[in-house]
Amino acid sequence: MSKPYHQELQAALDAVAKAARVCQSVQSQIQPESLEKKDRSPVTIADYASQAIVCHSLHAAFPDIPVLAEEDAVDLRTGESAQFVQQIVTELQQAGLPATPELACDWIDLGGHDGSASRYWTLDPIDGTKGFLRKEQFAVSLALIVDGQIQVAALACPNLAASDPWDKERGIIMTAVRGQGAQLYRLADLKAAPQAVRVSNTKTPERARMCESVESGHSDHSGSAEIMEKLGITAPPVRLDSQAKYAVVARGEADMYLRLPTRPGYREKVWDHAGGVLVVEEAGGQVTDVDGKPLDFSLGSELSDNRGVVVTNGQFHDAVLAAVASTLNG
Repeated sequence: MSKPYHQELQAALDAVAKAARVCQSVQSQIQPESLEKKDRSPVTIADYASQAIVCHSLHAAFPDIPVLAEEDAVDLRTGESAQFVQQIVTELQQAGLPATPELACDWIDLGGHDGSASRYWTLDPIDGTKGFLRKEQFAVSLALIVDGQIQVAALACPNLAASDPWDKERGIIMTAVRGQGAQLYRLADLKAAPQAVRVSNTKTPERARMCESVESGHSDHSGSAEIMEKLGITAPPVRLDSQAKYAVVARGEADMYLRLPTRPGYREKVWDHAGGVLVVEEAGGQVTDVDGKPLDFSLGSELSDNRGVVVTNGQFHDAVLAAVASTLNG
């Protein structure tokens, strides 16, 4: 007898693997001159192609489960991005899909759900667009939400080392099913037995390694520095883009991740967190908002009842929340 959500997990793993490989293909073509010109066309192509692949794949496997994704094809059909349609189609065809311009747009628009269904997928086709353009960290994040709870997650990090930091092989996918733990697959060999993923055993915050966003617009760096000082953390923060931060906490390379509110009233998007949250929780960690409340994924496309995100290995979460509270409210 198969475990609960076995089919959904396999579909999610297959979909994000295909998307991650296309993203790797596009990223490998980025030239230094395009970085100098701040040319965002590579990430545009990869973003749309990734969403088309995942939505097409999920729709084929589970036609009755809608998808809430970050992108739509409006600009691709008639706007500035229309110039990239043929390159997107070429990437999809090289990935084995029977793509045409119209089909590619239709597949992307399968991600147009609003998050109101009792059961839906949520997808960020490329999380960490600036990291992608710098040829650094980005992620493809997919999760299945059932009655407001994340039940399945697949988080592809195409540029994270497969095992230790000295490993030359890049590309992992972390998966999780609620109550079944977290697993790590090598993107280069999905048929190999996955490894169990566990958070670190660091017991006190002063010994912790913290990771945070590269971009200060995504998280308040000065607030983070103040919190680190209050907790007695002396190791410099590790800054990396995307939900790869969840992955490094899940496998114990960092002990905590802070995403502090950058402006009043801002609310996080569900696709920016759902995949990573379940991976960390199933690896033994803890995730709340800055007020200590669980993240509520039942309210549509935004975490409208939450502020910010605090992720730890679960050993000193309350101490971190206390330091966050005194910093934000001080």
